[in-house]
Amino acid sequence: MTTVFLTGFPGFLGSALVERLLERHDTDTTVTCLVQSKYRDEAERRRETVTDDHDTGRVELVEGDITDSDLGLGDVYDEVQADTVEVYHLAAIYDLSMAREPGKAVNVEGTRHVVEFAAGAADLDRLHYVSTVVVSGTYEGEFTESMLLEGQRFANYYETTKHAAEVLVQQRMDEVPTTVYRPGVAVGDSETGATQKYDGPYAFLDILTRQGDTAVVPAPHGAGTSAFNLVPRDYVVDAIAYLSGIEESEGTVYHLADPDPPTTVELVKAFGEALGKSRTVVVPFPRGIVEGVLSSLVPDAEYLTSGSLHYQTWPTRYDCSNALTDLEGSGVEPPRFEEYVDALVAFYRDNPDVGEEGMN
Repeated sequence: MTTVFLTGFPGFLGSALVERLLERHDTDTTVTCLVQSKYRDEAERRRETVTDDHDTGRVELVEGDITDSDLGLGDVYDEVQADTVEVYHLAAIYDLSMAREPGKAVNVEGTRHVVEFAAGAADLDRLHYVSTVVVSGTYEGEFTESMLLEGQRFANYYETTKHAAEVLVQQRMDEVPTTVYRPGVAVGDSETGATQKYDGPYAFLDILTRQGDTAVVPAPHGAGTSAFNLVPRDYVVDAIAYLSGIEESEGTVYHLADPDPPTTVELVKAFGEALGKSRTVVVPFPRGIVEGVLSSLVPDAEYLTSGSLHYQTWPTRYDCSNALTDLEGSGVEPPRFEEYVDALVAFYRDNPDVGEEGMN
C-alpha cells in the first residue's frame, strides 16, 4: 500500500489539506501524518472530523518530530519511507517573535530532514513544500516566483529561517522532484471565517472592538500606499490540492497571494465597516510611536508589536503569474478581501476564546 506523508497535522492548513488528499487518491493510498506527541489527542479528534466521508484507517498518525534526523520515526523510518509516494511539508514555527535557535531547529533543520526523507523514497512522485511570500524579506518592488536570492534583508527570524529553508529545498530540486508554494498571510476561511488563532491582521480587530462607534487606529507612515497581502485558508488549501495534482507543477514555485491586495489603511477601514463602525480613522505616526500607542491600547496582545509593524508598510508586491496561469479553468482563484472580510469578522465575534497560539 502506498502513502502520502504529511507534516503539519493537525495544524491550520494541514488539517484541511488531508481531506483533499483523501479525495484525490484512490482507497489503496493512505495519508500518514507526522504528529508531535503533545498534539496526539488533538490529532485523534481532528482525524475523526476529516474522515467523516472516508475510512478512518486511511489516515495514519505516527508520532515524531522533524527536528530529529530520523523525524522521530525510529525503527519505522525505512518502512514509512519505502511506502511514500508524495511528501507534503507544512510543519514550521509561524511566529514573528520567535527566537533564532528554535526557528533554525524547526524551520531550517526540520526542512532539511524532510528533504532527506523525500530524497530516499524510491517511488517518490513529488515533494510539496509550503514556504511563504515573506522569503522576499524587505525587498522593495515586485518579487517574482523565480526570485529567491536577491540580497534582501529580513525583518525577523521567521523570515530568515523560512528563506534559509527554501534555499536548501531549491538546491535539491534537480535531485528531488519538488513544487514550492508561497502563501501570503493566511487568515480564516473565506466562507466560514474559521481559524485556529488570531494573529497578524486580527490585531486590528482587537483595537477596533475596544472602541466605540468612531474608532481611531494608529498606523506607521506609508500604510496608506503599502499593500497588505493576505489570503484565506481555503484558497491556499484549494490551490495546493489542485496544483499538486498536475504534472506541470513539478519544478515550479507558486505565489499563493492576492494579486490585487488592499493597502493597510483599506484593510483597517474594511474591518471597521464589517464591525459596524460609523467611522474608522487611521492616523499615521512614526513607527516607534505607533508601537507605544498599540501597547497601551491592547496591552495583553503581544503579537501587535512582535515584528508585525513591518507588514503594515510592506515594501513588496508579489507577481502571481505561475499560480494564476496554472489555476486557470480549475475554479480556484484568490477572492478579493472585501468578499470575505464579513466572514472573518463574524467568526471573530462568535469565537472570542480562540487564542494567539497555533500549532507548529
